[in-house]
Amino acid sequence: MKDSLIIFDTTLRDGEQSPGASMTRDEKVRIARALERMKVDVIEAGFPAASQGDFEAVQAVADAIKDSTVCGLARALDKDIDRAGEALKGANSSRIHTFIATSPIHMAKKLNMQPDQVIEYAVKAVKRARQYTDNVEFSPEDAGRSEEDFLCRILEAVITAGATTLNIPDTVGYSMPQQFGAMIANLRQRIPNADKAVFSVHCHNDLGLAVANSLSAVMNGARQVECTINGLGERAGNASLEEVVMAIRTRQDFFQCDTRLDTREIVTCSKLVSSITGFPVQPNKAIVGANAFAHESGIHQDGVLKNRETYEIMRAEDVGWTTNRMVLGKHSGRNAFKTRMAELGVQFDSEADLNDAFFRFKQLADKKHEIFDEDLQALISEQSFEAEDEHIKLVALKVCSETGEVPNATVTILVDGKEVTGNATGGGAVDASLKAIESLVQTGATLALYSVNNITTGTDSQGEVTVRLENAGRIVNGSGADTDIVIASAKAYINAVNKLQSPDQRQHPQKGDV
Repeated sequence: MKDSLIIFDTTLRDGEQSPGASMTRDEKVRIARALERMKVDVIEAGFPAASQGDFEAVQAVADAIKDSTVCGLARALDKDIDRAGEALKGANSSRIHTFIATSPIHMAKKLNMQPDQVIEYAVKAVKRARQYTDNVEFSPEDAGRSEEDFLCRILEAVITAGATTLNIPDTVGYSMPQQFGAMIANLRQRIPNADKAVFSVHCHNDLGLAVANSLSAVMNGARQVECTINGLGERAGNASLEEVVMAIRTRQDFFQCDTRLDTREIVTCSKLVSSITGFPVQPNKAIVGANAFAHESGIHQDGVLKNRETYEIMRAEDVGWTTNRMVLGKHSGRNAFKTRMAELGVQFDSEADLNDAFFRFKQLADKKHEIFDEDLQALISEQSFEAEDEHIKLVALKVCSETGEVPNATVTILVDGKEVTGNATGGGAVDASLKAIESLVQTGATLALYSVNNITTGTDSQGEVTVRLENAGRIVNGSGADTDIVIASAKAYINAVNKLQSPDQRQHPQKGDV
């Protein structure tokens, strides 16, 4: 019998810490449902003490998810743990994940605490978390740069206090695979009560080694891996869920464990996260990149045609590349639409919401012949954008772009119910359109990113535009989709402005980094 490897997904918590990747409550629930369909064991839904918005998002995920364990992050502080316990009340299965820094530099420079004080806080935090759930995880932050003797002391103490999972984070991505694997092996061997807890790892990708370090840890006895969809996360990101899972699934001759994940859901989940966060997946990304199973070389093509295994070590179908594809069109009815949306994890709160979404679907169907799952995901994302604090709406956009002439745009928007019109010139149709909008909203924000990604193939494909605005330290992403890329750009800019001017900050004042 092979061991079971627990997959702990932190896309909703650590993944959200990517600048501009903040998600709304409803978006978090949509992603959580997709993770649940994939049979992810533990979903870290957020950091409840960080903000009211994060608390409500964790609460909503806890209420919605039935099969996966829902986890909330908390610093080793009573108020954080109590907040997490409150947010997780509605969960069928809950976990509190508490942490405190253990490296010399963090203890001295960040916490201003002595090692014995750190142990005292850790033990107290675990005991308090046990009042809410018997599933408690503890992380010594920056374990990769911590002294091993001290790690042994603190981890033995928290196990005695009731911690059931010990997560060893390489917080700054500093470790080398052989070194990190050896650390896991040493801790398991040296800690007297190590057999009373599951060892976990949480690796960051600063040196591009997050997946390698995670797999090395698994080889040395770790039985939980913390990861994110598409490797999303703080700085250079986290270990990529799809890469960890498929490495272990593909190399069962090498690993003494396996996951319970339904890997056919990987591509759908990847596209959903990409659509919601506005972070496109690079074409050459392993497993979920557009080119992951593409062959251009004549030698490769010939080999694959003769025998797929000559150049493919996985089947594209096994990660979802040819599954879950249902083409809808303008002749499709409400029932087919509703059924497919349910299969994609989209639940409508009311008949009015369903009618609105179906109306948008029909509008899109008049513009393009075939509508794919990716189009449906974008359609729902756009609907949710408009439902949240949208005090600015696009009414009309007219753009003139002519050879030898300076492009100009005239835009009409609705600001708190009042129509205003502005115009501007620019270096191109998109530039003129965004300048015209900015002349009306006057945010003073800097355009930090403008990205275009086609949602599906074909000249009638929807273009998905991501706009990142930065103003006074705040960073927000806006997304928009349309078969007309200029209109998509205007929608994305307005979406970002709505977020920037929203009273709900969505940029959390204090985030956990483990």
